[in-house]
Amino acid sequence: VRDTDLIAFCEDKVLKILSSGKDALFNADGNMQLTASNRVLGQSIPFVGDFGCQHPESIAIDDYRIYFTDQARGSVLRLSRDGMTQVSSEGMSDWFNDQLERADSIVGSFDDKKGEYNLTIHETINPNVKKNVYTLSFNERDKGWTSFKSFIQESGLSLNNKYYTFKKGRAYVHHSEEALRNNFYGTQYNSTVTSLINMQPSIIK
Repeated sequence: VRDTDLIAFCEDKVLKILSSGKDALFNADGNMQLTASNRVLGQSIPFVGDFGCQHPESIAIDDYRIYFTDQARGSVLRLSRDGMTQVSSEGMSDWFNDQLERADSIVGSFDDKKGEYNLTIHETINPNVKKNVYTLSFNERDKGWTSFKSFIQESGLSLNNKYYTFKKGRAYVHHSEEALRNNFYGTQYNSTVTSLINMQPSIIK
């Protein structure tokens, strides 16, 4: 629910259903008698763009922004007040087009503390042989995909400006000053930085 309307995520379309929970008049039993009821949904209006959502576990909400994936079209999207935006096109369109095609599970969560949409993709290369799992982050402030992450979330949420993810049914808090850096779910990882050198200064990359 957003304000007084419903947002409905279908497999091939995203709809806004007007005036949910408001009184409406309808013919109850086929005669001329009219009855007032608040159980009637209003008109459904599709958002601009041929996008839907086949993985509801990828949906994450940040105030008026809603993030989700459309695996059928290889896209990651943001639904905001100004409509639908394809955030996967921010330098990562080819990568998402390839990885989402083979994805078995796509889990999304929003980190309020960092302002990031964290997306975990389970990608099957060969059934029963090889599987790749990626977690990467879209940052609203930077308007782009800023980093791959080491942790693999089962789900996640933000509460009171703290970000939690779940692993094997247990909740873990992130960004703790008491925890080891780059240690997730009891496993220590190494951080790496890949630098890109622009050989054509006149072209922004």
